[in-house]
Amino acid sequence: MMLGYFLMARHVFFSFHYERDIWRASQVRNSWVTKGDGEAAGFWDAASWEAVKRRGKDAVEQWIRNQLDGTSVTVVLIGEETANRPYVQYEIEQSWINGNGLIGVYIDKMEDSDGNVGTRGADPFVVMGYKGIRTYCYVNGDGYNNLGDWIEAAYKRAQNRE
Repeated sequence: MMLGYFLMARHVFFSFHYERDIWRASQVRNSWVTKGDGEAAGFWDAASWEAVKRRGKDAVEQWIRNQLDGTSVTVVLIGEETANRPYVQYEIEQSWINGNGLIGVYIDKMEDSDGNVGTRGADPFVVMGYKGIRTYCYVNGDGYNNLGDWIEAAYKRAQNRE
């Protein structure tokens, strides 16, 4: 089957509240990577996260900037407390400055490692005063099959941003 357009693989930064949402975020990220849609940045294990955090805010922010380098879209995985997390807000700000496409994906209806679903959190883009950033629900919007299209659309919107 021939597609009407060529979908380029994107290098995507995933932003999320680490302590609370790593399980759900890993499910989203793994579906993105294993489907061959692109490469993911912004993931690390708990030991690495704790080591960088111990070095302080400047070290974490430098790590974030390094991870964002070369990415074209930032996907903010929105859980219960994501909107008010300082590093998530920093990732959004830096993504905007870098010209990345931005989207939000609600992950509250996904199960965590204990089988619990979360409560929908606030839209971080609205909290921070960004307008026109699209959000989707991973479960209701069939994110497993549609995330690549959402990412590509965010990339195209960013190309038209002044």
